[in-house]
Amino acid sequence: MPLTYDVAALRDQFPSLASGVAHFDGPGGTQTPRVVAETIAAVLMGPLSNRGTIGASERTADAAVAAFRSAYADLLGFPANGIVYGRSATQLTYDISRAMAKDWSPADEIVVSRLDHDGNVRPWVQAAESAGATVRWIDVDPRTGEVDLDSVAAAITASTRLVAITGASNLIGTIPPHKVIADLAHAVGALLYVDAVHYAAHEFVDPAALGADLIVCSPYKFLGPHCGVLGADPAVLEQLWPDKLLPSTTDVPERFELGTLPYETLAGATAAVDFLAGIAPGDATSRRDKLRSSFAAIDAHELALRERLERGLAALPGVTVHSRAARRTPTLLVTIEGRATRDAYAFLAERGVLAPAGQFYAYEPFRRLGLADETGLRLGLAPYSTTDDVDRALAGLAEFLG
Repeated sequence: MPLTYDVAALRDQFPSLASGVAHFDGPGGTQTPRVVAETIAAVLMGPLSNRGTIGASERTADAAVAAFRSAYADLLGFPANGIVYGRSATQLTYDISRAMAKDWSPADEIVVSRLDHDGNVRPWVQAAESAGATVRWIDVDPRTGEVDLDSVAAAITASTRLVAITGASNLIGTIPPHKVIADLAHAVGALLYVDAVHYAAHEFVDPAALGADLIVCSPYKFLGPHCGVLGADPAVLEQLWPDKLLPSTTDVPERFELGTLPYETLAGATAAVDFLAGIAPGDATSRRDKLRSSFAAIDAHELALRERLERGLAALPGVTVHSRAARRTPTLLVTIEGRATRDAYAFLAERGVLAPAGQFYAYEPFRRLGLADETGLRLGLAPYSTTDDVDRALAGLAEFLG
């Protein structure tokens, strides 16, 4: 673990952690550092008004938008004019899918996967249906949680217009072979849309390495406020025409942002990126390089905790861990033979350990795994997780089983 990673000092910057709760619910939304909340409050207390360059309150709003685009350009690796704000990743995906579908026809095919959160499945399926396009599926091996590469090759054809794939599964953590999928998609002239909502919370985002043309994420999964962000090549966005108000700008990326932006939320989302960049910046000078260094430190910290958690779970009778892919995030889905995971969830919560049970909108992968329980217990690690958190979760599960 990098010596620069000080989890105790990190935790001191999260007021909510003073509650003593061991949070394993990060995949659903992380806790928020003080600086993010203070930044939001400072913008709201103004002076603040609609964007402009004349009054101080107008300049506050304008600066918040510019800082947001710059921060997420650094986080996602796209130009600032390829950064789009949205209420959520799901909303952004619906908006982009509807805009793309205007140019689709019954001769076209759209590819989605059995590994994805429904937010990166249903918008594309419904958009394809509206255009009469065909939907093809990438499959998952339920034994390993890995993407079935034969199904990838079969799904992508000369008629494919877009492939939608998760950056990492929010259910079982699997990180698919993005570049393999991207190369097949690009070979037939298709775009690759990556849902990095779970991925961006744990991995440094590199569009070139992923082969992604568009990437969506959610700041509240990595210490920020509730919103969504899309990053894309501006040239791709220039080809898309969403429904919009007549007087509103046609410029990219503003043409995708309907109505007045929540400037305080944008400022909070920017503060989250700066906070991440400061966790373990090393000798880096640019914010993007600081982010690269911080994510390497976060990854090492979370991997050590994941291995500790996995060893403990393996020793518990009747517990099955369904997160098995060779490359995956520190997110474990667990079922318990003869017991309901919802009962385990409630039992742990009473002991100050928050590990929710559910399907977590991962409708397709949950069905593909064929689990006997109607829900699974999800244990997700975050940058502020500790060995004590892990040990408390294991002790609580042992008590539940006993």
